Amino acid sequence: QVQLVESGGGLVQPGGSLRLSCSASGSNFPHYIFGWYRRAPGKQRELVATVTVGHTTNYADFAKGRFTISRDNARVTTSLQMNSLKPDDTAVYYCNADGRASGLRNYWGQGTQVTVSS
Repeated sequence: QVQLVESGGGLVQPGGSLRLSCSASGSNFPHYIFGWYRRAPGKQRELVATVTVGHTTNYADFAKGRFTISRDNARVTTSLQMNSLKPDDTAVYYCNADGRASGLRNYWGQGTQVTVSS
């Protein structure tokens, strides 16, 4: 069983920055890919970025150059640094731990609201 707890969301003006963090508890973390997803109002959930235990990253096109995902394997945390935020980035952001490639389960955090508005 894995539990994920996000923090760091809030209200920010366009062009501003936010850093989201996710703390994980449980076991087998080297077998999980950590990721961030988001769901904007009226839209489906979409990938933002993922990071493997070896720190290989993958980004959605909208996140490239603005967002940075990181992972601390010792502390079992993942963070998402978001810069140059736009109103279109307004969404609930979810932390994800995907262990399916290793025969484990897929876990989600409860989500944290990010609102970009002046």
